[in-house]
Amino acid sequence: METLLTPFSACLSLPTRNVVESRPRLSWTSNPAARLCRKRDALRCFAQVATGSDSGLEVERRKYDLLQVARDTQRGLVATAEQRASIEEALVSVESCDAGSSIDLARLDGTWRLNYTSAPDVLVLFEAAARLPFLQVGQIFQKFECADQSDGGIVLNVVRWSISTLLEEQEGATLNVSAKFTVVSKRHIYLQFEEIAVENLKISEQLQAVIAPAVLPRSFLSLQILQFLRTFRAQVPVTSPERQSVGGLYYLSYLDRDMLLGRAVGGGGVFVFTKAQSLR
Repeated sequence: METLLTPFSACLSLPTRNVVESRPRLSWTSNPAARLCRKRDALRCFAQVATGSDSGLEVERRKYDLLQVARDTQRGLVATAEQRASIEEALVSVESCDAGSSIDLARLDGTWRLNYTSAPDVLVLFEAAARLPFLQVGQIFQKFECADQSDGGIVLNVVRWSISTLLEEQEGATLNVSAKFTVVSKRHIYLQFEEIAVENLKISEQLQAVIAPAVLPRSFLSLQILQFLRTFRAQVPVTSPERQSVGGLYYLSYLDRDMLLGRAVGGGGVFVFTKAQSLR
């Protein structure tokens, strides 16, 4: 049976003297030059393994530092100028670990949770929730569907939100912004937005009690209202034959198994995502 050697065993395996040979052969142990060569090869192998390990630990440390400096900013809403500068420095440090490689669509595929952004069109949602006591903005996701594609796919921007007393806390409703994307360079994708939709309404117990009080038999009308709210979906197409489609250029500056960094080209802000479970 053929034996497979790991890098460590390959570096440490040593030739042995063939005892059945009638003619003596000079083994590496009796040859100083051969012995030096073997030692040099072993050290080189160990150095390569150690360097790879150190490099991976350094990348993880930089990613951790980025999440730490962004942690207390409420996803960017209350970030000070000093914090934004520190976040940008940490972000560039992570980006430098993955510079030059092409987008891996199989790795990009999946659901990503927003941890931080400086994009004005997203921060305005957080600002509205901070000013309006009845409005809540929950988790924000980007869902990419591109595992079996070579030059693009579909991306869904998902915002979980709610209205106090009317809908369930934080995730009473979902705002979806769908788009097609095309890979236009190693790291750039072009987004062509298609539709904005509000769906998945989850009404609160208080509202259910108003529509169909528990102490009274539920009428056909009240049941119809409840069913309508639960299956409600309102969509607005972004594209039409009469108007030009809305789009934008997006730069994916870093991507690995659990972190995605992006920059909206044209001063649209930066985004820090971490991998999340698939959306239901």
